[in-house]
Amino acid sequence: VSAVLEILTPPAVPDLYFWALQVDFLAGGHSTGAGHAGLQWNRDFPKSAAVNWGGYASPESGGGELEGSTFLLPGMAGSQNTQSYPWQSGRPYRLRVFPSPHITQAWRAEVTDLSSGKATPIRDLYTDGDSLAMPMVWTESFADCAAPPVTVRWSHLRAVDSTGRILTPHSLLVNYQSWEQGGCTNTSVETDARGVLQVTCTPRKLAQGTVLPI
Repeated sequence: VSAVLEILTPPAVPDLYFWALQVDFLAGGHSTGAGHAGLQWNRDFPKSAAVNWGGYASPESGGGELEGSTFLLPGMAGSQNTQSYPWQSGRPYRLRVFPSPHITQAWRAEVTDLSSGKATPIRDLYTDGDSLAMPMVWTESFADCAAPPVTVRWSHLRAVDSTGRILTPHSLLVNYQSWEQGGCTNTSVETDARGVLQVTCTPRKLAQGTVLPI
């Protein structure tokens, strides 16, 4: 599963932002957990630029954070799930989750700078899931709802089935975290000629539950 992310308007405050491709891991048709691979605006790293590949086991699988390999990226050490990665605003990055080429029962995430063509493996997550399901892309902001607007673009959403066939979605389901659950009411989803935009601190243009053709 893969998606292309561009951070068009980066954050102007030090609070954490996370933009990720999320997938469920399936075994025998049942979810064993989920993982999220993406870029972060994280002040714990140089220039607040980081990458993350982490996840959680489902309650039926015992819950808790999934174990994984050490980071495959060079550079300074990070946390268990997060590592320094020098992303730049305005550049497209492809996030991809696929079976680890070296470890059974593990899924690898990589990030590719499409401007330079450089693909960088992040690390492997250990799970007994043998396939992926329920892909989604999201923005998570820990900033105040009134913080200056941040805009990202998602495009080129792809999946590959067990026969090697490439699948692309015809529509997306719009979802927002509710105010009662800690979300903001001034976030929105929009489209432009190149993809789907997620925007903070802006009037909401598409309602919760909207099916958005793409």
